[in-house]
Amino acid sequence: MSTVETFEKKIGGIHAIPDLAPQWKKLDLAEILTRRAAFVSVSQNKSLYESWGAQGHEDHRARGSLPATVKVVEAARNAHNFVSFNWVGYSVFREDYPKSIFDKVQYETWIEKLNFTEELKVKDNELVDELQALVRPGDLQFNELALQTAFVGTQLPLELARKQVEVIVFTGIHLDWCIEGNARSARDHGYLPIIIGDATGCAKPEQEAAAMERINNYFAPVISADTFVNLISQQTESAS
Repeated sequence: MSTVETFEKKIGGIHAIPDLAPQWKKLDLAEILTRRAAFVSVSQNKSLYESWGAQGHEDHRARGSLPATVKVVEAARNAHNFVSFNWVGYSVFREDYPKSIFDKVQYETWIEKLNFTEELKVKDNELVDELQALVRPGDLQFNELALQTAFVGTQLPLELARKQVEVIVFTGIHLDWCIEGNARSARDHGYLPIIIGDATGCAKPEQEAAAMERINNYFAPVISADTFVNLISQQTESAS
């Protein structure tokens, strides 16, 4: 039994997080998490976490992804190998974005029932306060410009290349959209993505199990925040 399986059994696991797919059970995730790594938070903005936000009806604040993300960030900050921290915004107000005709009608439809002032649009896309408090000088904060990936039209690819990153740990919303899209892009670019399942969320809770199973089966290991912290703590124990 792998370290991850043992720890998940010890803590009881998170209901929607599946068992590691057979291929990931062949990996030593503790060793992989000693390689040069980046943390990437996607769309953990006020839009999704505040009741007044454009997507606030999804109620992600009550669903636990924020405390799980805080755990992950704090553990990654204490790990010597995390060399890049990225906070990626995802705005539903995309009037000024470059867009195809598909994008145009889709983006218009997202906001056609919203009556937001320009000031509130800016506030809607701000990183939620609990995570903004964890941002440090040298971290990157930027918006996705493509439909569901930060690997197109942003500084992320250059950041990862210059810092010789191999592993990318993802948290954020939405699991079945930006997180899955970025996991797929990360694999296609040669990176090793790891998804923190309880630090993510779909628009509806009942959609999460299927999304995690799909991602875990094909694109990236899905683990809990507590498992991540445990794997990182093994670095400290082995170094002492």
